[in-house]
Amino acid sequence: MRKPRILTAALALAVLALAGCGAQAGSPSGTPAPAEASAPATQAGDAFPVEITSALGTATIEGQPQRVATWGWGSTEAAIALGVFPVAVGEQPWTVGAGNLLPWVEAAYDQAGVEKPAILTDADGGATFPYEELIAADPDLIVAPYSGLTQEQFDTLSEVAPVVAYPNAPWTTSWEDTISITAKALGRTAEGEKVLADIDESLATMKAAHPEFEGKTIAGVWDGDGSMSIYTGADPRISILTELGLEVAPSVAALDTSNGGFYYDLSYEQLDKLDADILISYHASAQDAKTFLSKPALQAIPAVKAGRVAQVSDPVTVSSVSPPTALTFDWEDGLPSLVDKLSEAAKK
Repeated sequence: MRKPRILTAALALAVLALAGCGAQAGSPSGTPAPAEASAPATQAGDAFPVEITSALGTATIEGQPQRVATWGWGSTEAAIALGVFPVAVGEQPWTVGAGNLLPWVEAAYDQAGVEKPAILTDADGGATFPYEELIAADPDLIVAPYSGLTQEQFDTLSEVAPVVAYPNAPWTTSWEDTISITAKALGRTAEGEKVLADIDESLATMKAAHPEFEGKTIAGVWDGDGSMSIYTGADPRISILTELGLEVAPSVAALDTSNGGFYYDLSYEQLDKLDADILISYHASAQDAKTFLSKPALQAIPAVKAGRVAQVSDPVTVSSVSPPTALTFDWEDGLPSLVDKLSEAAKK
């Protein structure tokens, strides 16, 4: 959704999910204002009721949703790509700050002429949930397949509306499943298959254009203070790159202490063990990215020493590929730009 140690401990995990994994268009006072329900662009074809079982419980959706709320990462974009504009969306404070929508989300609402959604405050990385704000938005469905919802939050939210959570573990749902789960919840599986087919075609085109990726290994990291967060193969921002012919470095799995999670911390003393053909480093700013390359301790990483590093800096760009969403696969400053950087590193 998606973390970095430059943030407070409470916010850190959610940012790792977005950066290492939204915003507010509500009332001037800062309290989200309920948006008007947006009619689906086309009549959905699936039959209701629909049941979706997640790691936290089963959501029974009795009829075509009319007022959808989204939480976490990617489900907002998935719904929009399917022709449904949520009336409430989770805040992305690390990316765009309070009071703002992600640029690709805002552009979609503007282009469709749809009223902006209420923004659900997320000031501490999902540790708490703004229940009152959600209730004010009056949703009939809550979609959060790529999120960090807790069991307690799921149970409480289920008293408001059906909740679609992640199928396995927090912050590990693949980009494909985020789209397909959202499509099923909205009764739009055919539209979901079309969105996925278009993305598959885009990825296939990128892969064909970069034969230098075949067989090259990668590791994705976020630098901290004295240790480095390493993204595992379970993290969608890394697994998406395997669609281009790249492979997750065996060293990433060999060093993994996450017990099935999307990242783990590696001390600087063990950086020499992080062996990969290409290192992908994510940063909060261009200055952080520059500092990363010049840190003496990081020269222990073979790819850094050899100059085979693809860097992604600034919150918006990092978020656009962490992982890509239904609206950012073709966003010029996002995945296409990262692919160009990966290509440059692969040729060294």
